[in-house]
Amino acid sequence: MITGELKNRIDGLWDVFAAGGIVNPISVIEQITYLMFIHELDETDNLRAKEAVMLGLPHKSIFADRVKVGDREIDGQQLKWSVFHDFPAGKMYSTVQEWVFPFIKNLHDDKDSAYSKYMDDAIFKIPTPLLLDKIVTILDDIYDKMSQIKDTDIRGDVYEYLLSKIAQSGLNGQFRTPRHIIRMMVELMDPKADEVICDPACGTSGFLVAAGDYLNEKRKEEIFFNRQKKAHYMNGMFHGYDMDRTMLRIGAMNMMTHGVDNPYIEYRDSLSDQNTDKEKYSLILANPPFKGSLDYDTVSADLLKVCKTKKTELLFLALMLRMLRVGGRCAVIVPDGVLFGSSTAHKAIRKAIVDDNRLEAVISMPSGVFKPYAGVSTGILIFTKTGHGGTDNVWFYDMQADGFSLDDKRTEVKENDIPDIIARFHNRDGEIDRARTEKSFFVPKSEIVGNDYDLSINKYKKTEYKPVEYAPTKEILAEINELEAQIQQGLKELEGMLNG
Repeated sequence: MITGELKNRIDGLWDVFAAGGIVNPISVIEQITYLMFIHELDETDNLRAKEAVMLGLPHKSIFADRVKVGDREIDGQQLKWSVFHDFPAGKMYSTVQEWVFPFIKNLHDDKDSAYSKYMDDAIFKIPTPLLLDKIVTILDDIYDKMSQIKDTDIRGDVYEYLLSKIAQSGLNGQFRTPRHIIRMMVELMDPKADEVICDPACGTSGFLVAAGDYLNEKRKEEIFFNRQKKAHYMNGMFHGYDMDRTMLRIGAMNMMTHGVDNPYIEYRDSLSDQNTDKEKYSLILANPPFKGSLDYDTVSADLLKVCKTKKTELLFLALMLRMLRVGGRCAVIVPDGVLFGSSTAHKAIRKAIVDDNRLEAVISMPSGVFKPYAGVSTGILIFTKTGHGGTDNVWFYDMQADGFSLDDKRTEVKENDIPDIIARFHNRDGEIDRARTEKSFFVPKSEIVGNDYDLSINKYKKTEYKPVEYAPTKEILAEINELEAQIQQGLKELEGMLNG
């Protein structure tokens, strides 16, 4: 979460854009994203150079030698943020506008790549040298503040805070999944080096970035010392779809900044017939749209066979079952209504997950997790596609705290169930004997089926009532009489003082 000085600096950056005549939140986000991307290209290139030296691997800087921009060749070093940010305002402006921006637009050799597709119509909109100079100075200050915060995910939090301003402006219905919830879901799924990962409602690629970061941390040698696995990581592992080109552009840059050269990020209505993916992915991580309903005409016919509904949250679950290969796994955020809704469609999708596949876990999250952007209660479903059943006992966890206050301020607090959730999930053999009064417990499939496939934790959790012993009535009355006598004595003394 972004607070204090860093939050003030970002708000100040927003105000500078407004004063410079750029008031559309989408335009502001795009321009900030381009400049952050340029800054991080410099940092990432330096980091890769250091890693290459440490690992004894070759490295060629993207800023090496002379770089061709249009018909001209220029010294690549001048395109680095760490160099041009010291230029006078006029020279900096001409450098960014005429050289740096065309350079990043054509950075990717593969013209069919996600990056090339969505950067093709990118426009540099900052109107004056003075405004660019102010923005660059504030961004330098923001990066300096970020470097002082000992949090590996601070850049993700900054991005989340920037994107939240779109939602606050009412121009875009999307709200971001908190980074720590994304990271928790990735850790629960523990992706492997050979995964094919998809988010069918990817937005800015938060889940894909987190999965990539996790693999980079946990399986670095396995992936990057193996030519075939590294090629898969760079080109074939990550897939994302969305219907918002701005989000896709930000997502493509986000992935590239995080070291994934060629993610497959596409403009696509995942629920329509244009999405033909079937049994393709080994892992799906998602927080699909909850709100809204669709016309039957726009929805793929085979999804309606699973559950005939217009509700997007149910259709996305049907889609995920179709997109997963047999043995593929899914962790998806759903609104609480999906877990206990009584309509035919609600029951049908839950029945399909429980009876025809293997439902592994239901994690109930408190309603404040998505504040201040939404107060909806949600849960996480974790299941494996088998096509022939396999649900035995389903693990439930009642998350009550996520490390932040559950009000609109979302300030950091000590109470945090996330480490416990991850530890217990990965040691479910030790969960068998837990009582229904604890935070986590197992529920047998037969009981779930007997309850109309209801997956809400309150259906199964038991509250432990501890008997409270009170003193005998005579003692309580004696105490009350004694207190009454003391009050009367006090009133008499007060009256005496006033009369005296």
